[in-house]
Amino acid sequence: MLPKTLIAFLWHFIRPYYVTFIGMLIAVFLYAILTSLNPYLMKLIIDDVVAYQHGAKESLLSVVLMPAILFVLLYQAMDFSWALFDYFKLKTLPKVRADIVNTMFAYLQQHSYSYFQKNFTGSLSNKIADMARGAESVIAQLVEPMFSQIAALLIATATIYFVNPLAGLVLLVWSLLFLSVAFWTYKRTLKYSILFSESNSLCMGKLVDSVTNIINAKLFARNTFEKRYLAKYVEESKRREQDLQWHTFKMKILQGTFVTILFGCMVGVLIYAREHSLVTIGDFALILSLSMTVMQGLWYLASHFLTFSQELGICQQALSIINVPHEIVDKPNASVLKVPKGEIVFEQVTFNYDRGKNVFKDKTLTIKGGEKVGLVGFSGGGKTTFASLILRFFEISRGRILIDGQNIQDVTQESLHSQIAMIPQDPMLFHRSLLENIRYGRLNASDAEVIEASKKAHCHEFIELLPEGYYAMVGERGLKLSGGQRQRIAIARAILKNAPILILDEATSALDSITEKKIKESLEYLMRNRTTIVIAHRLATLSDMDRILVFMGGEVVEEGTHEELLAHQSHYAKLWELQAGGFLPLRLEEDEEEVVPVEEVM
Repeated sequence: MLPKTLIAFLWHFIRPYYVTFIGMLIAVFLYAILTSLNPYLMKLIIDDVVAYQHGAKESLLSVVLMPAILFVLLYQAMDFSWALFDYFKLKTLPKVRADIVNTMFAYLQQHSYSYFQKNFTGSLSNKIADMARGAESVIAQLVEPMFSQIAALLIATATIYFVNPLAGLVLLVWSLLFLSVAFWTYKRTLKYSILFSESNSLCMGKLVDSVTNIINAKLFARNTFEKRYLAKYVEESKRREQDLQWHTFKMKILQGTFVTILFGCMVGVLIYAREHSLVTIGDFALILSLSMTVMQGLWYLASHFLTFSQELGICQQALSIINVPHEIVDKPNASVLKVPKGEIVFEQVTFNYDRGKNVFKDKTLTIKGGEKVGLVGFSGGGKTTFASLILRFFEISRGRILIDGQNIQDVTQESLHSQIAMIPQDPMLFHRSLLENIRYGRLNASDAEVIEASKKAHCHEFIELLPEGYYAMVGERGLKLSGGQRQRIAIARAILKNAPILILDEATSALDSITEKKIKESLEYLMRNRTTIVIAHRLATLSDMDRILVFMGGEVVEEGTHEELLAHQSHYAKLWELQAGGFLPLRLEEDEEEVVPVEEVM
């Protein structure tokens, strides 16, 4: 679990680089001291010039030479201190940003399947980018200008108080009032910033969703509808941003008024002090110069307070979305799954989606090692849920799921997934080369092994026809390929993975009859000596299964071989007649109808 609060989160990533971070603080503190010394050296020069008498034995140059040299060297020292700050900043912030991206992505990967169903993937990636950029900005602003300007304020106030206590008190009181107002505006700006960040995140998520489904919009002639649909979220985001900017605008006017008041008070105090010979001309110049430096610094600081609060709002909103507890986690002593046979056992398993109606209740079922089992039934019957529970995409409410006697809740999720190959109905590919997508099944596979797997999956033929061959990019989510080509790539990937348990979820649904016939031998080779679960609506693809389970309302209402189920003349036989062209009436019992999540509808 990542740190919950933003401050703890930032410190978690700063801590490994605390040496260079302290170097940043020292560099800006040195710069603050040098900035305050600048007016003091000017005071010495002015006082020496005023006190110089014409005709004196010493020349004016010799009188002011030393403070003048120090005055020039001071600027060089200021440049050095700023260069030192930039050096430590370069050594710290890029590393912090990289660590945040890597850590947040690793944490995001551990979220459950349902988490990604509830959140826009585009929005999630934006949140990681927002946090990395925002955290870098927040850290930089904490050091400079905040730390540097506050340090400069304290040094300048002490210097002015030493020269003229009244002027020092005026500056101190004004500074405290100014910072109080700035902090108050920061808290209000943070609220507006969080609201804007939330609305902007939702808007970007809707935008990604619309772009992802732009082909659907074209097919249904819904371009105008999509523009209007998105415009509502854009308008809300615009309104939130205007609220934030309007608030920022008013705060800047208020801060400007404060600066004017201080400047007037300080000039009045200095005139009074000079009239009563309480300050020298050099003191006058020193106090006025330092006061203007402090005013400019605090104005700069206040403006960064507003930016700082905006960045904090973005970071907090990003953290609140990404940094939620993982729903499915490995036990502290989780073991590595070993699958010598591939037997799968459901022991009185009960499961429901979000505390709705049970999909399974006290489900007990055994699939023997090496057995080929087909799953059929009406949509919502529980077929895909059954496979998802084996993969532990969801956590069951009660009971146990065992693979070769090992409870899948007692093994690491990574080892579980490494022992199962799944070919989904609509395979998703990376926007990478065909070679990389196929090799994803086994990262250390040679090019020759990738090509051999491609030949067995009958995708080598169309890959060879591409100008770039195996190095051709497949496009986002593999959209440059047809549905059948994507499925053949997924089959090649599964062949390469060579896992002992295989799940085929309508794996041939996007293939034409000729291609399906071609790869039937490949699938038979893939299923050989493996525990295989095949989800299919086309019953003809299940004729060679060792056993077929007919699901209805979360229950297995029939099971047996293809021939046995046909002879039984019940649900399976009716489905077969319908697909064979018959029109037998098919009645569903009332309790067989259920509402299930989208992913369950085949």
